[in-house]
Amino acid sequence: MTLPGYQTYSPPAPPRRSGLARASLVLGIVGLPGLALCLLGLIPALVGLVLGTVALVRGHSERRPAVVGIICCSVAVVLGSLALFWLLSKAATCGDTSRYPNDEARQGCVEHEFPFVRETSGASTGF
Repeated sequence: MTLPGYQTYSPPAPPRRSGLARASLVLGIVGLPGLALCLLGLIPALVGLVLGTVALVRGHSERRPAVVGIICCSVAVVLGSLALFWLLSKAATCGDTSRYPNDEARQGCVEHEFPFVRETSGASTGF
C-alpha cells in the first residue's frame, strides 16, 4: 500500500535479447552471396534458418530481425537447392552409360555441359 503522492518502485524491464534473431539475419545475408562460392552459402543459411525459427518460437527477442533473417535464409536455401539440383541433374546426364557408353563420350559431355570446369595438370597424369 502506498501513501498518497508516492509512487511504488518497479524495476526496469530487462532488455530484450535478440542475439539469435540478429545471428539469423547475419547468416542469411552472408548465405546469399556465399552461394556463388561453390554453394557454400547453404550451410550458414540452414543454420540461420534454424536460429531465426528458434528466436521466433521463444519470443524473447525482437521480431523484425528474426523474420528478415528467416526470409533471407529461406531465399538462400531455395536458390542453393535449385542450383544444386540443376548441377546434379546435368552431372547425372553425363554419367548415363546408355547415352555415353565410354569414357571419352562422358568426358565430352562434361566439357560441353560444364565449360567452366578445367582439367588440372595433376588430373592429366592419372594421379
